[in-house]
Amino acid sequence: IRMLLNPELEEEVIVRPDGMISTALGQNIPALDITPAKLESDLEYIYSDDLSDPRISVIVRSFAPTRIFVLGEVEEPGEYISVGKGLSLLQAISRAGGLKNSAMKDQIIIVRKDKDDNSVTYAADYNAATSGMDPMADVRLAPYDVVFVPRTAVAKVYAQYEQYVKQFINPSLGFGVSYNINPDNN
Repeated sequence: IRMLLNPELEEEVIVRPDGMISTALGQNIPALDITPAKLESDLEYIYSDDLSDPRISVIVRSFAPTRIFVLGEVEEPGEYISVGKGLSLLQAISRAGGLKNSAMKDQIIIVRKDKDDNSVTYAADYNAATSGMDPMADVRLAPYDVVFVPRTAVAKVYAQYEQYVKQFINPSLGFGVSYNINPDNN
């Protein structure tokens, strides 16, 4: 925060996780999701109680990285960090190594916290975004969004087979299944 007529009041502040800043002359000033020009105007109004002609300039020095999380049927689930404009759905999936063959591409879920910290879910369609049918399906993710790629029904059945059946079959016992089709017998 630069002060043209009062350089002794210049400060470098960080926007807190709650979206507020505090300065020598003002506490808990909203700074999230507003332009530097709007913040300048707000600060000039607040500072006018103590200064006769506050002339303020707000300069953004750096941006905090944004974090999103991708999990489910992707090659490399995890937390992904970017600086600047947030990632889109396709960019996040790309960072996560792409989708597995077992991914349910048309029912991807995005979980986002609202202003009251409640979880809100949104459905996303990877096929629509990548096929060109609906380019708007490649939505921009917000900080701390969770992208969940569910398994297809076939993949769920196979996972249960591996968990409950396959692990108990001893290959050295020669267990197998065979069948014979006899066309002469009805």
